[in-house]
Amino acid sequence: MLRLWPLLLGVNFSFTGDGERDGMAVGLDNYTELFDDPLFRTALRNVGLLVLLLPLAVAIPGLLATFIFLRVPGHRFFRSVYFFPAVLSPVIVGAIFNLLLAFDGPLNSVLDAVGIGPVDWLGDPDIAIFAVVGVHVWATFGMGLVVFLAGFSTLDPALLDAARVDGASLPRVIRHVVVPGLTRTIQFVFVTTMIGMLTSMFGLLYVMTSGGPEGSTYLPEFYVWIQQGQMNRPALASAASTVLFLLMLVVGLAQIGLLRRAGREG
Repeated sequence: MLRLWPLLLGVNFSFTGDGERDGMAVGLDNYTELFDDPLFRTALRNVGLLVLLLPLAVAIPGLLATFIFLRVPGHRFFRSVYFFPAVLSPVIVGAIFNLLLAFDGPLNSVLDAVGIGPVDWLGDPDIAIFAVVGVHVWATFGMGLVVFLAGFSTLDPALLDAARVDGASLPRVIRHVVVPGLTRTIQFVFVTTMIGMLTSMFGLLYVMTSGGPEGSTYLPEFYVWIQQGQMNRPALASAASTVLFLLMLVVGLAQIGLLRRAGREG
């Protein structure tokens, strides 16, 4: 109840006005204004991009956890290295990658050395969102890795031994043994990764791009902060928060449904 009551208050607040209409019931006016705002529409398009990139963000820790579980040489060392970025502050991570991805930074120096022209990683509206999402995945996949390793402890070793005896290749083992055996773990990582991408990228966005260039890296949570903290539009921010909650709910339920179907077919 302590969680549900503030949520309901926030939803109710989204139907009230700001400024001269502060506290007055305004119906769906805030939501109409939201979807008329080009910045919010850009934020929604970026949410769609995150959903498309979500399988990749889950597959990376899943594959690395598989390699560690199969005890590749140095697996203990790699487990520590992979988890280390997860303990760093997003502000620190953002500052580090601001230096690495600068137009005159080390990454472009390497690209220039191999004959590839420099890339404006954080200044090109078509590239910046991919750069920020890539940094976020790098910084956070360690948590997913730990969850997958915990899931592997529940996997029946006899199934893996039988697959090895039958001469199954690694892709077949992953498809027919690992994925069906870790369906619930994959569901959990999908949902938590999605929530993290939608609600935990503020620090990176603020440090790396501040929503730019040209608003191309806006996400709903950053839009909420702009409306609440800079524009003094708390009711509009509540409406944006409500839309964000509904997006997470719909996408999460859809992902769980697809994964359950894939688990049954596997």
